[in-house]
Amino acid sequence: MSTEILTIEDDHLLNGLVSEHLGRLGYHVLQGHTWAEARGHLERSEPKLILMDVRLPDADGLKVLPDLAADHAVIVLTAYGSVRDAVQAMQAGAAEYLVKPLSLDELELTVQRTLETAALREDHQFCKRRLQATIGPRRMVGDSAALQQTYELIAAVAPSEMTVLIQGESGVGKELVARALHEHSPRSARNFVAVDCCTLQEKLFESELFGHERGAFTSADRQKKGLIEAAEGGTLFLDEIGEIEPSIQAKLLRVLETGRFRRVGGTKDLNANIRVVAATNRNLEERSRRGDFRLDLFYRLSAFVIETPPLRERREDIPDLTRFFIEHNDFSRRINKAVTRTAMRQLMAYDWPGNVRELKNVVERAIILARGKKQIGPEHLTFSGTKTRQEPLVNLSFDHEPTLEEIEKAYLGTLLTRHDGRRSSVARAMGISERNVYRLIRKYGYHNGGE
Repeated sequence: MSTEILTIEDDHLLNGLVSEHLGRLGYHVLQGHTWAEARGHLERSEPKLILMDVRLPDADGLKVLPDLAADHAVIVLTAYGSVRDAVQAMQAGAAEYLVKPLSLDELELTVQRTLETAALREDHQFCKRRLQATIGPRRMVGDSAALQQTYELIAAVAPSEMTVLIQGESGVGKELVARALHEHSPRSARNFVAVDCCTLQEKLFESELFGHERGAFTSADRQKKGLIEAAEGGTLFLDEIGEIEPSIQAKLLRVLETGRFRRVGGTKDLNANIRVVAATNRNLEERSRRGDFRLDLFYRLSAFVIETPPLRERREDIPDLTRFFIEHNDFSRRINKAVTRTAMRQLMAYDWPGNVRELKNVVERAIILARGKKQIGPEHLTFSGTKTRQEPLVNLSFDHEPTLEEIEKAYLGTLLTRHDGRRSSVARAMGISERNVYRLIRKYGYHNGGE
C-alpha cells in the first residue's frame, strides 16, 4: 500500500511537477490548489504527509498550520523565505520548511526524512503506551520434530505478506509463533501489536481496533487512533479471533479485502498498511459451516495455516522448557536450582492439558516450594489436572489460581499429615528450621496433626 501525500499549492504548474515527481517515487499524491480543495481531501482521507504553501488564495497557511500539524506531518513551502517565517512555521508545528524554487532532489530527501521521523515518533509513542515488563527473552524453546515442522512453516511464510492463521490448544504458545513470523518478516523493524479478542466488549473492541473520531459516542472527547494504526507498517496479531462479534467480523473482512478502514464515527477511508496474523483454539471451519463464524472471513484468514503442536506431542522439549523457566523467573534467582531425575520423569509423564503455560506455572510453584533447596523434587510438583500416567507424591488441587500463601498453607498441611505432625520431619522436607515450621503452624492455625 503506497503512502498517501497531499500537496496544497495554488501554482498549478508547480503542484503538477511536485505531484508527478513524488508519484514516480511510489507515493500516492492528492492535489489541492486551494484550502477549500484541501479540506475536501482531508474529509475523505488521511494522508501521512502534507506539503503546503503558506500563502493560499483562500487561507493563511501559518494560521491553519497548528490544527493541521496536530494530526499530520507538514512540510511548509513558500516563495518568501525568511528566518522569521521559518521560526513561525516550526513553532506552529511544521516538520520541515522549504523555500521556492524547489530542488527536486532536496524535496525527495526532505519528504523521505519527514516520513521516517513521523514513523519513528509514532513507534515511540506506541511503545511508551504499551511497554510492559517481561520475564526473560520471549522466544520458542525446544528442538522436537513437531516443533521443527512449525519452524519450517514460519521460515517459509514469514517473508511474504500472506495472512496467517495459527491454530492450537490454549497455552501452546501461539503468540510466540506470531512474534516469530513478525521478527523474520520485512516488517520486523515496525510494531508488533497483539490484540486479545476475548477480553473486550463489542463496542470497546471496535474502538480499540479501528479508533474513533471526536464525538463518536458520549465519552469520545477527542480523536483516538486505533491499534490498526499503531501497527502501521508492522504486524497486527488477533489472538482468539473466533471470539469476535459478527459486526466486527464484517469490518475486519473489509480491511483484509480492501486494505482500508474507518474509525468509529468517521467518514474517511484510511489505509491499513498492516499484515494480519490471527490465532484460535477453536475449529473455525466447523464454526463457519454452522454459521457461528463468517465463512468468507475464515477463507481470508486461512490463506496459510500453522498448527502449533500441544506439549504432549513434543515431550522431548519438556527438559529444555523446564530449564528455561527456572533460569528466567524473576522471584528466586539467589540459588541455581535443578530438577531431580524422578521429578523430571513425572513432568515427562504428565499429559499437560494446559500445555506450556501450565508447565510454566508448575515450575514456578515448584521453585517457591523448594525454597532454599538447590534441587526440585517430586514433593515440590503440584499438578492441577488429572491427565497423568504417574501419581505425584504431593498433589495440591485448587479450583482457582492460588496465592503463594494458599500454596504454602496447603503444602504445610499435607506434610503435617504425612509426617504425623513431626515438626523435625516437616522442617527437613520444607528445607527450613523447626522454629519456622512452628511459626507457620501458628500463622495458619494448624494443630500438630494437621487442620
